[in-house]
Amino acid sequence: MIDFSHVYKTYQEDVVALKNIDLSINKGEFVFLTGPSGAGKTTLFKILSCYDHATSGDIRVAGYDLNKIKPSEVPFFRRKIGVIYQDFKLLSDRTVFENVALPLEVRNERQSYINKRVDEILTEVGLSHKKTKYPQQLSGGEQQRVSIARALVHHPGILIADEPTGNLDPDLSEDIIDVLDKVNAQGTTVFVATHDLDLVKRRAKRHICLEAGNMTGDTQC
Repeated sequence: MIDFSHVYKTYQEDVVALKNIDLSINKGEFVFLTGPSGAGKTTLFKILSCYDHATSGDIRVAGYDLNKIKPSEVPFFRRKIGVIYQDFKLLSDRTVFENVALPLEVRNERQSYINKRVDEILTEVGLSHKKTKYPQQLSGGEQQRVSIARALVHHPGILIADEPTGNLDPDLSEDIIDVLDKVNAQGTTVFVATHDLDLVKRRAKRHICLEAGNMTGDTQC
């Protein structure tokens, strides 16, 4: 599902963000990625989701060779993945329903399907009663659930979450990971970057460590 082989990312001659990353994640795994600020977590996720490119090495994700992918193929590749951000990235002038519907609208899905699918995913994340609200009317935890719903509405095989609990208190953080657990139980591969080691310790999941661009640990639980 995700394979990195001898991957390097260099921004300048003296700034190496990733160093010889060898990483394989199978379909249906739930994996945590940890490391201090500047360790390379966000860089790895940007490369994984084709928002950046490796300097060298081989990368295969969801059946695509990201070294050979054509610009015209990138939108189709991104339909295979869902991405969740720390800062939610919700559109303030759109309702919860409209934010979640956006990926399906981009794909020109029928309105009847959009209505049905958005209602389904909002029910899954416990927000069906908030679908007419705007992001600013929601709590931080609710906004993150909307972000999760938007990332999942198109049935991606892989869900990437970059610090999804970074702006939330411990109880809400647990709630968000519970939601991701349910998603994983349905067969979606989940890859979560976090700085919260206590959260990771409370969950029996595979745990990959990055430090200064190096992979320093890979623990199977």
